Amino acid sequence: MAEEHDEHDTHFEATDAGASHTYPMQAGEIRKGSHLMIKGRPCKCIEVSTSKTGKHGHAKAHIVALDIFTGKKYEDLCPTSHNLDVPFVVKTEYQVCSADEGSGEVILLKEDGTTKEDLNLPTFVKVGEPTDDDKKVADEILKGLEDGKNVNVIVQAACGEEKIVGTKITDS
Repeated sequence: MAEEHDEHDTHFEATDAGASHTYPMQAGEIRKGSHLMIKGRPCKCIEVSTSKTGKHGHAKAHIVALDIFTGKKYEDLCPTSHNLDVPFVVKTEYQVCSADEGSGEVILLKEDGTTKEDLNLPTFVKVGEPTDDDKKVADEILKGLEDGKNVNVIVQAACGEEKIVGTKITDS
């Protein structure tokens, strides 16, 4: 009898408490500036318009959004009553220890004194071309370091991806 019981032993997978990168929101509640997922990419809404309910159904939301990491434009059309996934977007500020213009490697200092070395200058992109903002941010980082100033960067993170999106430069 005991052997039979062992066969049906339940096994639970351990998961990360923050495993979910997204939460649901009704399409009708998305506003300009909201974040949302389109085609599996975290985006920021730049335009949203809703159409009237048709004879047979739902009011539709037409959403135009830009990928928050690549700047690529995406569009989505869906009933306003449907749920869309909204990514959790976190911005963190770090101090820059060094940045290599040639390799793109950036070494950042975390609050606990350890370094974060897994990011590149925003002009080093995996997909597509760097945006004008990417170029501006990379130039600000390099120039700030060259001039001996304190350079902090704002790192935006969502869906397991991270990117340097801004700078704060102060005199040493």
